[in-house]
Formats: sequence, structure tokens, C-alpha cells
Amino acid sequence: MKILFVCLGNICRSPLAEGIARSLSSEHTFDSAGTGHWHIGEPPCKKSQNIAKRKGIDISNLKARQLSKDDLNKWDKIIVMDERNLNDVKQMGFKNISKLLKEDVPDPYFYEDEEGMDELFEMIKKGVETIL
Repeated sequence: MKILFVCLGNICRSPLAEGIARSLSSEHTFDSAGTGHWHIGEPPCKKSQNIAKRKGIDISNLKARQLSKDDLNKWDKIIVMDERNLNDVKQMGFKNISKLLKEDVPDPYFYEDEEGMDELFEMIKKGVETIL
């Protein structure tokens, strides 16, 4: 199965989900992308890299990219982080979409330092484990 995780900028939540998924399963193909273009080519934010590293996962080599029409038929599942991502991805014509969790996964982009990152990591991990 090929699974794509999607958030807004592809520097916080979706690379964390990708890293967690890769650490839990080698049976599937994983990637991540953002609906926005602001961070294309950038590594995950330091907060996401730091929490992943503390949990034994290295996501420092990932680079942000924007979701594109090329992704339309490439992925078995598109997993989004929140309602806004869900609506944006639907508008692009994707059909095989679901949210990671019933509730929105909060965007840590504006978190103060590492505040809330442990909870965010556990939230994303729970959703990834459920999908797998």
C-alpha cells in the first residue's frame, strides 16, 4: 500500500507522520506533502525534527514538497491532518482521502519552543498505528 500524509506546509505534521509510519512498517510506501507552496525544498521544522529524534526517528533528510496533480493516481490513501487539508485536497480532485484522526491534528507551526510537541507526536503516532 502507498500512503501519502498531507498537511499545510509539509514541515511539521506530515513529515512527522511519514517518519513515524516508516519506523513502524517497512511493508508500505510512505511520503508526505503540503497543500501550500511556502516551504518547498525545506527540511522539517526544528520542533518536529527534535521530537522525532527524541523518539528515535530521524526525519532530517526529508524535504517539503507541494501536493500536485501528479499525486492523483499514485497513492492508495491520502491521509490529511485537519479539516482544512481535507477540503483543499478534495478540491484538487482526490478521492481516496481520510483524516488521520476524527479530531484535527493541531498545527505546531506557532507553538512556543517545544511546547506541546510530545502530545502532538503521540497523537500522530496513534493515528498512524490505527491506519497501519
